[in-house]
Parts: sequence; C-alpha cells; structure tokens
Amino acid sequence: MPKVGMEPVRRKALVDAALKTIGHHGSLTVTMSEIAREAGVSPALAHHYFGSKDRLLIETIRSLLRQLRADAVEALGRAQTPRERITAVIRISFNADQFAPEVVAAWLAFYSEAQRSEEVRRLLALYARRLHSNLLSGLKPLCGSPGASRIADGAAAMIDGLYIRQSLKAAPLSIDASVALVEDYVTGQLASHPPLEGEGRTKGPGWGEP
Repeated sequence: MPKVGMEPVRRKALVDAALKTIGHHGSLTVTMSEIAREAGVSPALAHHYFGSKDRLLIETIRSLLRQLRADAVEALGRAQTPRERITAVIRISFNADQFAPEVVAAWLAFYSEAQRSEEVRRLLALYARRLHSNLLSGLKPLCGSPGASRIADGAAAMIDGLYIRQSLKAAPLSIDASVALVEDYVTGQLASHPPLEGEGRTKGPGWGEP
C-alpha cells in the first residue's frame, strides 16, 4: 500500500520522470516500466496513481501548461506597459525549464501524438490560443485588432519554429538569441503600424488552467 500523504510526491515524481524519459527517447514509445524506473517506484505503483500510460502522458502535458500559466501570471503581473507584456510573453516561452533539450523533445513528441489523440490535440490547441491571446493583450493597444492578430500569428509561429530548430541540435540557438529573433520581428512589424493613443496597462488572461 502507498504511504499516506505520499501520493502528491509520487505523482509529481512520475510526471517529472515521464517528461525526462520521453525527452530522452524523443517519442511517446516509452513504457510505464521505464517511467517508473526513472521515478524510482514500481510499475504497479505508477499504474495505481494514473491507471494507464496515456493518463500519465496527459497529466505530463497538463503540468507543462500549468507551469506556463504560473510563469505568465508572475511575469505579466510585473509588466507596466503593453510592450512590456509582449516581451514578457516571449521570454516566458523560452524560459530555461521549457527550453531544456529534453522538454523541447517532449513537446515535439506531444505534437506528433496530437495527430492521433483528440485529448492531446485539445490541450495543445489550448496552449496555442492562450499564447495568441497573451500576445494580443500587448499588441492591440499598440496597433489595433487587425494588425495585432497578424503580428501575434507571426510571433507564435516563430516561437514554434524555434522549438523545432532547437530539437535538430545541429544549429541550436541560446535562449537570449531566440528571444532576440522574436523581439526583432515584433519590433519591425510594429514599426509599420502607427501607434495608437492611450497606451496603458492592460491585463490578459494568462495561460488558462488546462
């Protein structure tokens, strides 16, 4: 029997182990036994807490999204202007924890799985909507709705593309270099739009709870 009070600790250990194992393999073909071994628990205990590997994988994605949300709430809470909000969202996307090689590999594995799993697809679509919404919260006060939506689409595509490039490992970019590329794109796009009056502090939704 699992020790009373250990469930949250063991569940987190299994989620962390799943992320590490998936990242190491570069795919979701890992087994529950491999994940359990990485977490230092028995496969039976892993099944006790999650029921199946699929449920553990879904919880792993949710944990990544919850971390993004927590980072967003903290960083956006410090932003004083719309432009600072944009920078905060970009930097959140390249936080060291999210841009670590094994996490990048895991994200790509999850995107591949989304072609087969409706639940994975739904969670990743939620991430995409929240990223777009957070970018819009800074862009709309600066250039209005039509231009803001297009710039947000471009910035989000660049962020996703930089994750793919990072996974290739042949020409990886540092976090600062990745942030700078997206910032340069946004700055260039904003320069082609006349500034709007009344730039002030706005509040966006953050990355919502999955």
